[in-house]
Amino acid sequence: MTQRDSETPLPTLGIGLIGYAFMGAAHSQGWRTVGRVFDLRPRPVLAAVAGRDRAAVRAAADRHGWAAAETDWRALVARDDVQVVDICTPGDSHAEIAIAALDAGKHVLCEKPLANSVAEAEAMADAAERAARRGQVAMVGFNYRRVPALAFARRLIEEDRIGALRHVRLTYLQDWLVDPEFPLTWRLERQHAGSGALGDLGAHIVDLAQFLAGEPLVGVSAQLQTFVRERPLLAGAASGLSGSGGTERGPVTVDDAAVFTGRLASGALATFEASRMAPGRKNALRLEISGEHGSLAFDLERLNELLFHDHREPAVTAGFRRILVTEADHPYLDAWWPPGHVLGYEHTFTHQARDLVVAIATGTAPLPSFADGLQVQRVLAAVEESAARNAVYTPVPVPASGPGRETEHVPASGPGRDNGAARTEAQV
Repeated sequence: MTQRDSETPLPTLGIGLIGYAFMGAAHSQGWRTVGRVFDLRPRPVLAAVAGRDRAAVRAAADRHGWAAAETDWRALVARDDVQVVDICTPGDSHAEIAIAALDAGKHVLCEKPLANSVAEAEAMADAAERAARRGQVAMVGFNYRRVPALAFARRLIEEDRIGALRHVRLTYLQDWLVDPEFPLTWRLERQHAGSGALGDLGAHIVDLAQFLAGEPLVGVSAQLQTFVRERPLLAGAASGLSGSGGTERGPVTVDDAAVFTGRLASGALATFEASRMAPGRKNALRLEISGEHGSLAFDLERLNELLFHDHREPAVTAGFRRILVTEADHPYLDAWWPPGHVLGYEHTFTHQARDLVVAIATGTAPLPSFADGLQVQRVLAAVEESAARNAVYTPVPVPASGPGRETEHVPASGPGRDNGAARTEAQV
């Protein structure tokens, strides 16, 4: 390092986080880590975090490394030291906060699902489009796109390693609501969450299906079910996916499970299952993609592995082979550890932060965009409409251009140690 290098301060990018619970903590981890792993210009700085409870938000700021704490999200958006607003609140506030932040000239990262309704998502996508003309970016936090094995699966599909797609199968199962005495947290109230397992888990697998396939879903046939229709009202504050209930009870107004089939634009078939009532499944996201020449399979509980089958190999030796996705030329991984030294769930948020900063630095529209988030919202709405009509096949409105026409910087042979190492790929 030269004397000049050591004396020249790095340009910074002030991050403001709204919400500090489960997702807020995960995003904090990503922002706190990203500048220490990737050589980014500008360098993210944890400027401020916002939450309504003064003592709790101050404690969260101290625990996660935020320089300041605010009790009003509007005050955070107005701060001169905040250039990126990261939204980790319940879905009923996403639209108001995101649109206000974009109108204030900030870049925005918003947790999934984008909104609680198609109308809100449309307003957010319109605001993002206006902001893009001013040089701002907006991205949805579908963090599972940033699992190296799934980013690598996308590359293999783009390279035609499994041929034209035939079937896409995805499940996302959890068990934290199996106990009927689990309290009525905000995730179980439609006015706050929008939907239940459908929006919480189903949004992830809908996005992954479209991301990996490189094409949108155009129709669905669905069933939804609420198994426990009343729960104890929450006593005190919830913590992550846990909490304590009181003696009074209230109605559950969202689904506990969603099962639906779908059709992709190419004619490939898709099946989806999302449930928070699957005993023994903590965070079980699994998928299998079958094409004319082979298949890919993934299990989040083994997130450093991708299974690949090439059906053109001789039958006597053919079969699924395990790829350990830890090599330096796998996506994101030349910034981490030697081969075989595995990563975890939290690294997806570091990669998400990295991709957003690169997009800001290079003037590239990041993906998934708010338009992609709107497309997922349209699928979720079609699922609910189909379920309300006894599983009648329901088309998903798709804009004429469709999603996937934008480009995003995604590491081709790992992200490298500078912004220039990323390549541009067409993605959904």
